[in-house]
Amino acid sequence: MNIIQGQKLITVHPQIHHGFFGRQGGVSEGIYNSLNVGIGSEDNPDAIAQNRNIVAQAMGVDVTHLTHLWQIHSAEAKIIDAPVASGENRPQGDGLATDKVGLALGALSADCTPLLFAGVKANGAPVIGAAHSGWGGSLKGIGEAVIDKMISLECLLDSIYVAIGPCIQAQSYEVSDNFKDPFIVRDDWANDYFKPSAKQGYLMFDMPHYIAHRLRLKGVKHIEVTGQDTYTREDEYFSYRRKTHKNEPDYGRQIAAIVIKE
Repeated sequence: MNIIQGQKLITVHPQIHHGFFGRQGGVSEGIYNSLNVGIGSEDNPDAIAQNRNIVAQAMGVDVTHLTHLWQIHSAEAKIIDAPVASGENRPQGDGLATDKVGLALGALSADCTPLLFAGVKANGAPVIGAAHSGWGGSLKGIGEAVIDKMISLECLLDSIYVAIGPCIQAQSYEVSDNFKDPFIVRDDWANDYFKPSAKQGYLMFDMPHYIAHRLRLKGVKHIEVTGQDTYTREDEYFSYRRKTHKNEPDYGRQIAAIVIKE
C-alpha cells in the first residue's frame, strides 16, 4: 500500500495523522485493482467495503468513522461532529472540517485534487479538514470554504497547513482554449497556470499550483504540493482521464484521509 504523508502536516500537532492512499494494497480486481474505495463505482460492493476497512484500520478508526461526502464538484463544506451516513444517504458536498477526536475525514479522487488541512486553536487544540477539489470546485473555492469552516471552529489561520495530494498534473491535463475563460474572468493571474499545448487550440492546466495560489491569497502560509501525477502513474493511482483515453468502462477511486487521534 502506498501512503504518501507530508511531513510538514504531521508536525502541526502530535494527534493529527493523515495519508494519501494510492490504488495498491486492497482486494479489488480487474480495472479496480486493488484499493478502490469508490462507492459510486461498479466494483464488487464487498470488495469496496473490505477496502474501506483497510483504510480505516490504517487511520486507526472504525470504518463507521471514515467519513466523506457525496461529492458534487461544489464549494459546499460542512462541519462534521459525528459519523455520517454512508452510501447513497451521505450528505452532499466537497469539504469537511472538524475538531472532534476519532473522525477520519476523507476525500475521494481519480485525477481531481485531494486537499488535507491541519491547524490549531489558540489553546493548542487541533482542527482538521479535507476537500475534493476538481476544476469546478477549485474555481468555486472549495479550499477556501474548508478554511472558513476551520476558522469558525476557532482555528488560527496562521497555523493552517495544507497538503495538496496526488492529482492530474499540468503535463497531463490538456484542456480546450476556452476552458480557461471562467478562471481568467475571475482572476487575471490565473492565466499563469495555463500553458500552450503541443496541439493547436488546447492548453495545459496546472490545477494543483492554481489551487495553491488561491490558498496563499486566502492567507495560508504553509502549503505542500506532493506533485504525483495520477494520469501517468498507472500502477499507483486511479485516473478518470486515463480510463477515458483507454476506453475502459469504469474506474476506481483512491482516498486521502486525516484524523485527530486520542
